[in-house]
Amino acid sequence: MRFGAVYGLIIALATPAVASDFSLQLPIDCTLGQTCFIQNQVDRDPGPGVLDYQCGGLSYNGHKGTDFRLPTLADMHKGVDILAAASGVVRGMRDGVADVGPNKDTQGKECGNGVVLLHPDGWETQYCHMKNGSLQVQPGQKITAGTVLGQVGLSGKSDFPHLHLSIRHNGEVIDPFDLSAFATCGKAGETIWQNAPGYVAGGLLDGGFSPAVPEYAAIKSGTADQSPLPVNAPALVFWAFAYGGQNGDVLELTVDGPEGRLVDHRVTLAKDQAQFYRAAGKRLKTQTWPRGDYIGTAALIRNGTKIDQMTQLMKMR
Repeated sequence: MRFGAVYGLIIALATPAVASDFSLQLPIDCTLGQTCFIQNQVDRDPGPGVLDYQCGGLSYNGHKGTDFRLPTLADMHKGVDILAAASGVVRGMRDGVADVGPNKDTQGKECGNGVVLLHPDGWETQYCHMKNGSLQVQPGQKITAGTVLGQVGLSGKSDFPHLHLSIRHNGEVIDPFDLSAFATCGKAGETIWQNAPGYVAGGLLDGGFSPAVPEYAAIKSGTADQSPLPVNAPALVFWAFAYGGQNGDVLELTVDGPEGRLVDHRVTLAKDQAQFYRAAGKRLKTQTWPRGDYIGTAALIRNGTKIDQMTQLMKMR
C-alpha cells in the first residue's frame, strides 16, 4: 500500500459525521503532559492560514492529523508503544524506513513506517512515523483496541519523534476533537475520543544544566543535561526546550543557588516556532561554585499568563 499517496492528499474536513458507536482510545502508551505531548492538531483552515479546533495555532498549513510527540530522541530509543485506537482490521502497513527524518529517500513515503486500520461504518485510522523494525501486525489481521502496533519513531517526513494519527470517515479527514465542519472558539465540540485529551496550546518539553550553552542537536537528542555539574565547571547554564511557541511568547529562565539568584533571564519570541530552546547562565568567577542546591525554573508566558512551568533541582556537592 502506498502510504505517501494517502498522507499527501489535500482533503477538506468533512461535514459532521453520521452518528456512530465509533470511538477512540489514546493511541500511545504515555502520560500526556509528562512523557508525551500533542504537538500539532488538524488544521481547520481551508486556505493558507492555520487554525486548530480551539481557533489557536497549534498546527501547520494542511496538517491532517494529531501529532503525539516524545520530548527527545532518547525517549524514542527507550521505546514507547503505539496502540490501536479502536478495534479493526489491518488494511495496509509499511516497515523498513530508517528513523532519520526527511531525506531524498522519504519522497513518496512521507508517512514513513505505518499502519492503516479499517473499522466498521467507513472509519479508518492511520498511524505514521513508526520506529523501523517495530511493527507487530500483518495485513488482514484482526485486532482489538489497545493492541500494540509498534513503537514511536522518526521515519518519513518527521522532524521530531512522534505518532501522527489520522482519522478518516468514508475517505474524508476527521478532526477527532471536534466533528463539526467549523470550530466554535471557546466551546467544546462533539468528539470521538472516549476520554478527550485536554487542549494545551504549547509547553515545556525538557530542561537541564550544562557547563556551556548546549548544541541544539544535543537538546533534541536528550543528551544536553549534564547535571550535577562539578564545582569547578567553567559556567553554569540552565536551558529549556519547548513546543508550540507563538510570536510574543515570553520564556523566563531563573536559577537560584545557595547564595541567592544567579540567573534571571527573559526572552520574547519574534515568530511562531513549533519547537525551540533558550539558555541562560553565568560564568565562574571564583575557584569554585558554592556547594548546595541549585534550582532552575523555566516558565512559558503567553499574553501575560503562565501556560507552563518546569523546575529542575541540581545538587552540587
